[in-house]
Order: sequence, then structure tokens, then C-alpha cells
Amino acid sequence: MWKAKRKAVCSALLASGLLTSSMLSLAADSEQLTTQSSKLSLENCHIDGIKEQIQCGTLTVPENYQAPSGQQIDLHFTVLSAIDNSNNKIPLMFLAGGPGQAATELSAMLRNRFYEVRKTHDIILVDQRGTGQSSQLKCHDEAFTAKSVYESLTFDFEVSEVQDCIAEFNQDLSQYNSENAIRDFDAVRAALGHDKINIYGGSYGTRAALIYMRMFPQSLNSVVLDSVAPLDMRIGLFGQSGARSYELLLSNCQAEESCQQAFPNLDEDYQKVFNQLVVKPVELTIAHPRLGTPTKLVIDVEKFVTTIQLQLYSLEGRSIMPLVINQAAQGNFMPFVGVLAAGDEKQPRGSVYSNLLMNIACNEDFPLIAEQDWQADANNGFARNISHRGVRLVCPLWPKYRPDASFYEPIRSDIPTLILSGKLDPVTPPENGERADQMLANSRHIVAEHLSHIVAVNDCGVGLVAKFIDELDLEGLDASCLAELPAETFMTSLNGNM
Repeated sequence: MWKAKRKAVCSALLASGLLTSSMLSLAADSEQLTTQSSKLSLENCHIDGIKEQIQCGTLTVPENYQAPSGQQIDLHFTVLSAIDNSNNKIPLMFLAGGPGQAATELSAMLRNRFYEVRKTHDIILVDQRGTGQSSQLKCHDEAFTAKSVYESLTFDFEVSEVQDCIAEFNQDLSQYNSENAIRDFDAVRAALGHDKINIYGGSYGTRAALIYMRMFPQSLNSVVLDSVAPLDMRIGLFGQSGARSYELLLSNCQAEESCQQAFPNLDEDYQKVFNQLVVKPVELTIAHPRLGTPTKLVIDVEKFVTTIQLQLYSLEGRSIMPLVINQAAQGNFMPFVGVLAAGDEKQPRGSVYSNLLMNIACNEDFPLIAEQDWQADANNGFARNISHRGVRLVCPLWPKYRPDASFYEPIRSDIPTLILSGKLDPVTPPENGERADQMLANSRHIVAEHLSHIVAVNDCGVGLVAKFIDELDLEGLDASCLAELPAETFMTSLNGNM
């Protein structure tokens, strides 16, 4: 049961005894350690979604960099070669989000999305330790009975189920932290023979990038931080940022004539559904969206709010939320079911490996959140405290390690850094980018008024990334294409506005 719930708890977390480690003291000598102990294999390969050959590799590194001759783990990575095959340009390493995304699972998507970058730069993708094919933290499939996304609820699991899952890990969880991930990434850089690389971090990947800037500044030619999650942001406190994004959805809907006419009382609709589901969850039998078979559907307030909050991350999701909310207020949950159907795969490629997410969030963020922080974050009219519940239920059960206090200190650097933010972002709002911009000596912060989480999902955003790493001219970077993007639009009819 817990296995079925981890994704839901993870969604809530996103939408929301000590093992001491002196990690920072290792920064100076870790490159030497990895050079001595790492083993590299690299070969041509084919992967799903890409017709031509790419390169797939494995690098063996210590699980514990303080014990280089101890337990070893294999890091899996891919290299998308530059289209011009020049091998002259400094490559770009992509630092994925989460924490918990396996970067190589994004290879096919990034091959297309980062086309402008790939014209002249190799792109390196490394599965962060604990994800994908890099010593994944996982429970055995046989141990649990998975339910569908339609029937399962977010928090109906037992403590013992979480404990049983944790007991199945055969790794030293204290070593699956953000700083060791950076040591891994830099070990791959060195093993591939690159003196320097450019790095792009998205969401949690920006936190990884900031740590990279502190630990291995000599390895970096430039940095892109897209949708910034700085070290002083606490993973789990997303109530206020989610409410801010929801308020922007309401105001933008009212500013568009067709949306205003179709949904003049959208917040009232939302609050009506919220209050109804608090009193009593909805239970229905529906036709499975793909199979057509009779399927039990259960919706409680946590599932409803978490699903809405996740849709705020993208313009596509935002565009249908007014209709979904309005129809739910009228008792028609089928548009909501359509949204759920997008997540009914067991582990969609590119999704977050929730065990690593919780291992990092429960140790690097949760211990620093005071009760007044939870209360202040819950003081909002959207999700209230729902995005807190997953982390507050699971983190007290999770094995503990504690980063050194210096882990949380601001990053000071003069490495050329482009910072991107989307104004509509429900989890990493532009204020985060402003704080990063103030810390860094050679940076520029650009806010896309009409985009949400991750600016590089847009062609203009990718173009800025490509031009920046080519020319490193922050002041000369022309961001007018972002300013020219249209305001968000909304579906106002079940017929798709036809």
C-alpha cells in the first residue's frame, strides 16, 4: 500500500538520533579521490525515444567518499553529442529536479527541447545517486499491493508500511545526499576528460548547481539557474507559493473576457468543492479513461488540492483548471479524472523517485522547519496545510543524517550565471531568483511574466540558455522574446472552446 502512496505523498510534498557527516571538509580532496578509485565505461547505445545512437556510460565511485576503498556504486549517464560533432565547445551538464529525477530518463525530451544548445555542445545527463540506474533506492514490487490513481488516497497508509519499505534499502542512506551527488557529477566530468563544463539546473537542480559552484568552482565555465530553489528555501513549505500562483490564476482568468464570463465565481467554486470534500470524499464508479472498464473513483480534499496544485506548474495544466474546478463544483468530476489519467503510469519516465526525494528533504530541509514556519505557511486560502502532511507524516520515520551547518551558508561566486524565473511558478517564485541574484557577483536575473515553473520549457527560454553559454554576455543577452509571450489562456468549454 505504501508503494502506491509514495507518489501521492511525493506530490503533496512537492505541491509540498543523528548520523553526522563532515561533508564540506571533503570538497578539496574529493576530485583526487574519485580519480584514483573511479572506473569508467562508455559505449554507443540506443535508448527509447531516440532513433540514432547516443553514448551511454557507467562510472564506478565510492558510496562513501570518506571510504574510497569501501562499498562502490555505479553511476549511469548518457551523452547527447553535439550536432556539429566539433568536440570543440564546452559541454553542458543538465542537473535534474526533484530531488529525485533521473536525468538520463529525460534524454529523449532534452534532445528535442535543447536543440539550440545541442547544435554545438554535448549534453551530459547523469542519474543522481538513488535514482534511475544509479543505485536506485527502491522497495521490492512484491512487497506491496499497488492501487490505481483513481482509487488510492494520499495519506491512507500505515506507519509500518513506510518502515518496512525503509528496511528494504541496502544502501547507506546518509551517503545519498546533495553534496555526494555533486561529487558524483564532477567525477563524471573529470572521467570524460573535460577541464570545465557549463551546467544547467532546473528547480532542485538549481540547488545542486549552487552547491556545485561552492564545491568545484574551478570545474565550471558558466551556470544557468532556472526556477531557483536556494539553500534557504525549505522543501515542504509550499503553501504560500502555491496560493500565490493560484491567486494569479484567478486574476488572469478574470482578466480574460471568455474566462471571466464562463467562470465569474471561480474561487467560490473552488472553496465549495474544498469544503464539500473536507466533510465527505466523493466515491463514484467510472469508466476507466483508457480501458473503459468499471473503475472505482475516490476523491478526498487532499487528492483534489494536490492535483490542482501540480497543474499550476505548467501553462497547459493551468489552462484547464478553471473548467475542472467549475465542473467539480457542479458535481461533474470527469474533467478532474482526465487530469488524474495523465498520472496513472506506475513510474512515468522522468518522474521523481520519491525515496530519494524524501531522503534529502527529510534530512536537509525538514529538521530546520519550526512549528511557526508550518503555521505561517498554512495560513492561506488555497491548500492550507495539505502540502505539509506528507512530509510531516513520513519524515519522523526516515533514517537521519545531518549536513554540516556550513551547507546552508549563502553561495558567493563570480562564475557567469544566468538566472531565470517564471512569474506564475507555484513552487519557486521569482523572489528566489532575486535572492540568488543578490548573492552572486556576475549574474543576471530574467523573469518571464507569462511562464510558470521552468522557463526553458519555452523555445525562447532555451534560446537564451544556448546564446548565454556560447557568448557569456549577460548584459548583451536579448530577452525581449520572453516579454513578447502572450498571457495565459483558458479552456472554457467541455468541447474545447469549439
